[in-house]
Amino acid sequence: MNGFFYGVALQWKLDIRSKSLLVTCYIVPLMFFLLMGGIFTSVMPETRSTLIQSMIVMSVSMGAFIGLPPSLIETYGSDVKKVYKANGVPFYFGLITMVLSAFVHLMISCIIILLLAPVLFEAALPMQLPFFFPALAVYIIVSLGIGSVLGLIATNQAKLTMIAQLVFLPSIMLSGIMFPLNLLPDFLETIGRMFPASWGYRLMLNNGFCFENLWYLILVFCAAVIVCAILLNKQKSI
Repeated sequence: MNGFFYGVALQWKLDIRSKSLLVTCYIVPLMFFLLMGGIFTSVMPETRSTLIQSMIVMSVSMGAFIGLPPSLIETYGSDVKKVYKANGVPFYFGLITMVLSAFVHLMISCIIILLLAPVLFEAALPMQLPFFFPALAVYIIVSLGIGSVLGLIATNQAKLTMIAQLVFLPSIMLSGIMFPLNLLPDFLETIGRMFPASWGYRLMLNNGFCFENLWYLILVFCAAVIVCAILLNKQKSI
């Protein structure tokens, strides 16, 4: 257990020094928040009631789908996995430590948005904070599960970039954070509901923390865990 906590702390220190994680978990999402937050609230003042949830979906999606996977490729696509084998370290150790570290970073980024939005843009705080944070945690965990699959399934950085964008862009454009889903054609609305972002967004809205918005996220997370287990076993046998 001490070794596990040491590994998590070590991964945290490595991530703090990572330029990629700094960009995807902090710089780009917060810049997007500062820019689009002003535009949204100026053009559509009613978006103040959902601005925090919208910007958090953007922040989590970028960190999970674009920030986490490259770290997994660096570990499981290199000789690091041989070090795991040689020292008897569980093969899933690297994945778990990186996911936990990314979870903390994303939570910090989301809390920054939560604190700044009311001050900068007069955004409304979630009315039910005791339910908001569990909803946020669920959405981050599910997103990191998908990011883990992306990082384990891609064989190189070029393929990863393409695959990650195919998940990230629809998550942002079709989730309802940019404009209401009912403005989209039916087939695009259906596609949008296939991505966890739209479910996570609804889960974080006031009175949104309910099984109706949870069941799909639970299903996606379970599927991600199973796929990650299969991919790790495949990596171990290589």
